[in-house]
Amino acid sequence: MALSAKGRAAVILVATLAGVALTANLGAWQLRRAAQKVALQDALESRAKLSALGAPDLAHSAAQAEPQHYRPVHLRGRWLPELNVFLENRQMKERVGFYLVTPLQLEGRPEAVLVQRGWVPRDLRDRTLLPAIASKAGIVDVDGHIAPPPARLFEFAPSTSGLIRQNIDLGEFATETGLSLLPVSVLQADAPGTAGDGLLRQWPRPAVDVQKHYGYAFQWFALCALMAGLYVWFQLVRPRLKRQQQHDARA
Repeated sequence: MALSAKGRAAVILVATLAGVALTANLGAWQLRRAAQKVALQDALESRAKLSALGAPDLAHSAAQAEPQHYRPVHLRGRWLPELNVFLENRQMKERVGFYLVTPLQLEGRPEAVLVQRGWVPRDLRDRTLLPAIASKAGIVDVDGHIAPPPARLFEFAPSTSGLIRQNIDLGEFATETGLSLLPVSVLQADAPGTAGDGLLRQWPRPAVDVQKHYGYAFQWFALCALMAGLYVWFQLVRPRLKRQQQHDARA
């Protein structure tokens, strides 16, 4: 059954109010995301100015780890290159390649730390052709900053073992290797001891895409304003003008 004029007007009003509320909330959510990332970046910059942590200071739980993220760290230990993992589809300087991840057995301690040592390019003809990365034998000094474990990327099928993997899970890797891994990772920085190893370490900043959220917020608010403006014009202003023209024509 066809709707009456009042029924159509009510449907249009409800749909417009729902659309305006939805787009306004989405715009506000994007602004909140931007504010969160700005606050995160400010916190990270503040942490980066703190004194470097040593092995005894490292967190032993996820709750303790988060406040340490992006603090400087100085560790001594021994590389375990036989447990190297190359994480594929990782970008640096707009190029696709691998992050080399190597456990560092801490000096004088039973724990080990997963170190993201740097980035290497992918062979465009054969992804399985990996560069030989030298790992200094004996005790080494590692400087960098604390970070969450390597970010997880989407994968069609889990690759939980092997030299080349899409993702790495600290708990599963600890079970696989028998290592006592701490719940943190280290992004290694360039230092005299890293010269000539062929790894790039221009790590991305975690909050550089804040402008993206402002752009999305503008789009949602613009759509919100457009829907409100179209309703006002077609449902309020235009009918009133039409009635006024009809009244003037009869006068």
